[in-house]
Amino acid sequence: MFFYLSQWMLEQAKGTSWEDTLSGLRVFQYVTFRSAGAAVTAMLLSWWLGPRVIQWLKELKFGQTYQDKATEAGGLTARVLDKRGTPSMGGLLIVTVIDLTVLLWADWNELVLITLLSLVVLSGLGFYDDYTKIVQRSSRGVQARVKLVVQFLLAGFVAVYLWRNAGTRFLITDVMAPFLKEPVLRDMAWVGMGLTVLVIVSSSNAVNLTDGLDGLAIGCVVIVAAAFLVLTYVAGHARFAAYLHVPYVAGSGELTVFCSSMVGAGLGFLWFNCHPAKVFMGDTGSLALGGALGIIAVLIQQPLLLPIAGGVFVLEAGSVLIQTSWFRFTRKRFGEGRRVFLMAPLHHHFERKGWYESQVVTRFYILCFLFVVVALSSLKLR
Repeated sequence: MFFYLSQWMLEQAKGTSWEDTLSGLRVFQYVTFRSAGAAVTAMLLSWWLGPRVIQWLKELKFGQTYQDKATEAGGLTARVLDKRGTPSMGGLLIVTVIDLTVLLWADWNELVLITLLSLVVLSGLGFYDDYTKIVQRSSRGVQARVKLVVQFLLAGFVAVYLWRNAGTRFLITDVMAPFLKEPVLRDMAWVGMGLTVLVIVSSSNAVNLTDGLDGLAIGCVVIVAAAFLVLTYVAGHARFAAYLHVPYVAGSGELTVFCSSMVGAGLGFLWFNCHPAKVFMGDTGSLALGGALGIIAVLIQQPLLLPIAGGVFVLEAGSVLIQTSWFRFTRKRFGEGRRVFLMAPLHHHFERKGWYESQVVTRFYILCFLFVVVALSSLKLR
């Protein structure tokens, strides 16, 4: 909105006495300025709306009414606080702030609109899941297959839309790999579609699995979003993209504004979500934010770079897959299920080993930062 308003005012002032006075509005043409404005706006909005949203969730009794799986399983000697009663669905705050901020500061091109649409759809799916948990007073929520169907449909829609659009078809047909200058596959639409769907669905669920400790998921999302803030800016700048040998995607620079909004909204939410949390984001936030990261990676033709930058999410999701697969295999083979980890996802394994919640979160932040550094190094190591 600010971009369009500034351009309209400049156009109206052209050739009049107001032209020099309003010339400063040209700054809104720069993605860097609007990205900075988006980050600050998102953070301030989160701080302002946060207490009001938390109070509203309390009045609606949208709090965690069940004991989480880690506490229920026992063995968490370092955990001293019961999380029951803490308001959930805080993802509504994050998604609302991101939507408002992006609408205020971005140039609404198709890449931005696709990402916003996906954010809203996945947030709605997560809201339904959280609402089901609260109404039924169960930690299970919506059946996994229902969530997967919605996620696959959304990811499939994004893949088909990009493929059918002449301007974005190369995002699907040509597959890029980190640290390489040229695509590893060309004119492979089916491979690209499959990879697109896999990245979006996996990212959404991986962030969801990471959301188990105060501040863990949102802090890691902020760190990864900051990395993609750099990557989207480079991909949307023809000169930088050519110099660094990364794919140039016209219009992707506006995704920098989206990433800045994620960083600002995430930091603002972390203010209330840090230990001891006053509010949880729930599936309302985790499914949406994870899916948004996946879609952004696809839109700048770097889907295989996300597993590196989001290495913490990969470790969390991988621990669940390994634990579940090994337990089922050993139960079938030996008649008794065996475990690789003390508990999955991975953050609960370390809790069971006696780490305090704040220790796990801080150390995972450090790991996430290291993964992001490796991912950003791909800009030069090609």
